[in-house]
Amino acid sequence: MKVSEIKVIYSSGSEPKRKIKDSASTYELIIENWNLDTIEFVEEVKILLLNNANEVLGFHFLGRGGSSSCVIDVKIILSVALKAHASGIVVIHNHPSGKLVASEADKSITRKIQKACQLLDIRLLDHLIITKSGYLSFADKGYL
Repeated sequence: MKVSEIKVIYSSGSEPKRKIKDSASTYELIIENWNLDTIEFVEEVKILLLNNANEVLGFHFLGRGGSSSCVIDVKIILSVALKAHASGIVVIHNHPSGKLVASEADKSITRKIQKACQLLDIRLLDHLIITKSGYLSFADKGYL
C-alpha cells in the first residue's frame, strides 16, 4: 500500500527583512499589501509572520468572508506559523463597515489563538482590525 509523502518546504528569500516595531509600523506594512479596492466590500483575514527579532518573514492570506464576518481556523494559523518557523505572528482583519470596534467574536477568537500559540511557544504579538483610514490594535487596547 502506498502512503502519501508529506513535504515541508520553506524559503526565506534574499530580500532584506523589514522590522516591526509597533502597531503603527504593522498597519503601515499591511495596508501597503491589502487590496484597497475590496477593503470596504468583504472581510478578509491575513497573518503576518515574524522571526525572533520581529523581522517580517512574510504574510499569509487566511480567508475571505462576507460583508460582516470571516471564519478563522486556528489550526491553519498554527500550521502556517510552524511551516514558516515563525517566532511571532500578528493576526489582521478588516472591517468593511469602517468601524474600528472589536466585537465579542473578535475578542473570543483572539483568546483562542493566544492560548494555542502559547502551547507552541509562538508569540501572538497583536491582532489588528483595519480600515482604509486607521486601525485598532488589541495589544494597544490591552486585550492581549
